[in-house]
Amino acid sequence: MKGLKIAVIGGGSSYTPEIVEGFLKRAEELPVDEIYMVDIKEGQEKLNIVGNLAKRMIEKVGANIKLVLTLDRKEALKNADFVVTQFRVGGLNARARDERFPLKYDVLGQETTGPGGFAKAMRTIPVLLDICKDIKELCPNAWLINFTNPSGLVTEAILKYTNVKCIGLCNVPIHMQMDVANMLDVPYKDVFIEFAGLNHLVWGKKVWVKDQDVTNIVLEKLLDGDVLNMKNIYNMKWNPEFIRALGMLPCPYHRYYYMTDKMVEEEKEVANDPNKGTRAEQVQAIEKRLFELYKSKDLNVKPKELEKRGGAYYSDAAVSLISAIYNDKNDIHTVNTLNNGTIKGIPDDSVIEVNCIIGSRGATPISLRGELPTEILGLMQAVKSYEILATEAGVKGDKKKALLALQNHPLVPSVDVAKALLHDLFELNKEYLPQFKGL
Repeated sequence: MKGLKIAVIGGGSSYTPEIVEGFLKRAEELPVDEIYMVDIKEGQEKLNIVGNLAKRMIEKVGANIKLVLTLDRKEALKNADFVVTQFRVGGLNARARDERFPLKYDVLGQETTGPGGFAKAMRTIPVLLDICKDIKELCPNAWLINFTNPSGLVTEAILKYTNVKCIGLCNVPIHMQMDVANMLDVPYKDVFIEFAGLNHLVWGKKVWVKDQDVTNIVLEKLLDGDVLNMKNIYNMKWNPEFIRALGMLPCPYHRYYYMTDKMVEEEKEVANDPNKGTRAEQVQAIEKRLFELYKSKDLNVKPKELEKRGGAYYSDAAVSLISAIYNDKNDIHTVNTLNNGTIKGIPDDSVIEVNCIIGSRGATPISLRGELPTEILGLMQAVKSYEILATEAGVKGDKKKALLALQNHPLVPSVDVAKALLHDLFELNKEYLPQFKGL
C-alpha cells in the first residue's frame, strides 16, 4: 500500500522537531513514506539545521521515511496527502513590530489579536491563498492543516475563498486540557472540556473527569494559583469574584479582554526593559539557543528546551488530527472549522473553535446544547465581526474594510486610534501587503 506524503510549509520553523516526533511516535497508525520540508530562500539556513536534526531523529528510530528539504513549494506539494502550514511572513522581526507599534497608542501589542494580530493576518492571507492555488493544481485531494496564526481568522479566509479542504488548529485547547489534568492529578485522557468560542477566545463551558463535573473545582484551583497559561502570556492573576460569576474556564488569551488595562501596562513595561523586551524579542533569544542545540550532531531527539518556545503538545495537536482523518477514527478534537449553525448568533459561514468529531470527511462540530450565555456571546460576536471584516480586507485589499475591522475590535478604543494604527501598520508592512495597492 502506498504510504503518505506530508508537505510541511515553514519547514525551517523551530517547531518542526515536534511534528517529526509526532509522526515517529505514530508510525504504526500513520504509514508516512515522505516528508517534504519547504521554506523560502531567507529561511534556508534554518531549514538545513532543522532538517538535519529531523534526519537524525528518523535514523535513531530506524524509520523508513524519505525526508526532503527544498525551497521548491510545488515540488513539496505535488501529490501530497496532507499539507501542514506553520510559517510566519516577515519572521520574528515582523512579530516584534506587531507587538510594539500599538503600544504608543496605549493599545495592546500582541501577535494574534488586536492590531498586531490584524497586521499578521494581512501579511499571511495572500500567501495562504497562493498556497491554496498550488494545492488545487498539484494535490487537490489533500487536507490542509493550518497552524499558522491567527489560525481562526486565516482559516476563515481559506474556507470562504477557496475550495481547499482545511482545518485550523491551535494548541491552546490541548494545553488547557493538559493543565487541568495536572491540576487534578488525573490522566490526560480522562479530562473532557466542552469548548466553545473562537481561536484564542475559547471558553471551557464545562470540565469533566470521566462522568464527574469538576468545573467549579478547577475554577477554585485556578484562583488558588494553579497554572493554566501559555508561555507567551503574562500570568496575571484572575479576579476571583469575576471568575466565580462567569462559572466557565477562560483561556489564557482572555486576559487581554478581561484585564486590558493591566495587560497593556505590563506589555509596555517589559517592552521598555532592555533586559526583557517584547515576547518576540524574548523568543528570538530562545530560538538562537534552540538552533545552536539543533546543530549538534549528537542531538537526535526533540530537545526539552523547545517547550520554552511555546511548542508544547504541538505534535499531539497536529499529528493526532492527521491520524484521525487518515484512519477515520471519529475521535474528538478541538479545531477551527465552519460554524454551520453550531453557535447561534454567529454566521454559519464563519469559523469557530469547538469540539468536533474528526474522521475521513473532516470535522463535524458537536452540538453545544442550546444557546451560549449572553456573558460570553457578546464578546464573541464583537470579535467575530472584526474577523469577518479583517478577512474581507485581507483577501480583497480593501482599505475601508481594514479601517472598519480595526474600529470594530474590542481592544481598539476609537476611530481616531484605529486610523493611526492602520497608517502605522501599512508603513511598517509595505513589502508584505501586495493586495493593498498604492500604499
